[in-house]
Amino acid sequence: MSDVSATRSDDETLLTRLRAALGADRVRAGSWVSDKYLSDWSTEKGGRPVAVVLPGDTADVSRALAVCHELRRPVVPQGGLTGLAGGAVPAEGAVALSLERMNRIEALDADAATLTVQAGVPLQAIQEAAVAAGFLCGLDLGARGSCQIGGNISTNAGGNRVIRYGMTRDLVLGLEVVLPDGTVLSMMNQMTKNNTGIDLKQLFIGSEGTLGIVTRAVLKLHPGIAGANTALVALDSFESALKLLRHARQALSGQVSAFELMWTDYYRAATTLGGARAPLAPDHPLYVLMDMQSPLPQEDAPRFEAVLEHALAEGWAVDAAIAQSHGDAEDFWALRDSVAEMLPKLAPTINFDVSVPISSIGACVERMRAAMEDGFPGIAHMYFGHVGDGNVHIVAGPLPQDGGQTEHAIEQAFYTIVRELSGSVSAEHGIGLHKRPWLEYSRRPAEIELMRTLKQALDPRGIMNPGKIIAS
Repeated sequence: MSDVSATRSDDETLLTRLRAALGADRVRAGSWVSDKYLSDWSTEKGGRPVAVVLPGDTADVSRALAVCHELRRPVVPQGGLTGLAGGAVPAEGAVALSLERMNRIEALDADAATLTVQAGVPLQAIQEAAVAAGFLCGLDLGARGSCQIGGNISTNAGGNRVIRYGMTRDLVLGLEVVLPDGTVLSMMNQMTKNNTGIDLKQLFIGSEGTLGIVTRAVLKLHPGIAGANTALVALDSFESALKLLRHARQALSGQVSAFELMWTDYYRAATTLGGARAPLAPDHPLYVLMDMQSPLPQEDAPRFEAVLEHALAEGWAVDAAIAQSHGDAEDFWALRDSVAEMLPKLAPTINFDVSVPISSIGACVERMRAAMEDGFPGIAHMYFGHVGDGNVHIVAGPLPQDGGQTEHAIEQAFYTIVRELSGSVSAEHGIGLHKRPWLEYSRRPAEIELMRTLKQALDPRGIMNPGKIIAS
């Protein structure tokens, strides 16, 4: 029998076993595999899966993994496919396992302030359920309408509110995970305090589906809010931004919910290419979008305004605009979120998501700017990010069509700077395929070797999301 015939025979055996275990309606193959399962929002290219499995519950996931484990067939978990690092891109001949049908919100405990959900629930649905019950989901990011909570957990997503509520890791109390052999690991803890040995759920948060598949979660909610005080502030330097951040955190008792910094190149692009309204003149070095969420925003307005008045009096701020309405606040946020409108006009681009110690952010950006101007003249570059938690995003483009040589050279330059500043090549998007070559710039050899040890221990046959984070 030829290799091709053997492969086809293996595929048919796999499909027969999967259909017998889950039902034919939950296994798609051949022309029934939609192109939407072939890629995520990254530029990474994978292969065509032999099947897409659409489980309806944890038992389905368990049965599917048991079959794939026995037949040694790779499995690529998929959520909303909004990742930017290629973490959900399928491998050739793998089984893509989509959680999209596992989209039920199971329970909301108002006394404990927890929400129990299946992994395929979109983040926006979780936010809306929390608000309807008088609570707040602390996780928020631009892809909220498309991304799924299982993917957020698997990548330890960050977003706009990390400065106040933390990363996804800080918002998860309990998890249910299916291991590669189909074993269901139920860790659906609903308590804030539980010191009974190693917290196993933390192994799976941020592991990008390489150790198992998250199927359900218990999420921690926060008290509801009625609105926010929002301002756009122009600054003369990064040092002034740090002074404003320190003062705001102290004066507002930790209620600063966002502190988004935009350098002048980004602000100008947002108000031209991005089409956003410019509340302040476009000639200042830096701009901060700051807000303070609270249950009584009108009563808190004087404290918020006092922070801005102090910044102006001290000379840290050179101009400021306070949102007078919900529409004004939306306009301010449209500036920060306008990158989606800019990217098509700068394509092809290279996009970075890095973090360094907060005190080093100014130096990091200046070194990156110098590297671009010296080595890549003519390529536009813009800087913005969640500076309150050390996260900087960079967009550069259009890139020349040179087979990726310029892209690789810019990555080499930028990640070298990040490494020298003891930073991270991925602040919140994960490693996936795209950043795997640069993992050693942020993790020591002993750390990477321990990752391999954990992978081998939990997935000895190497079927879970192969090639992601570390090489197979």
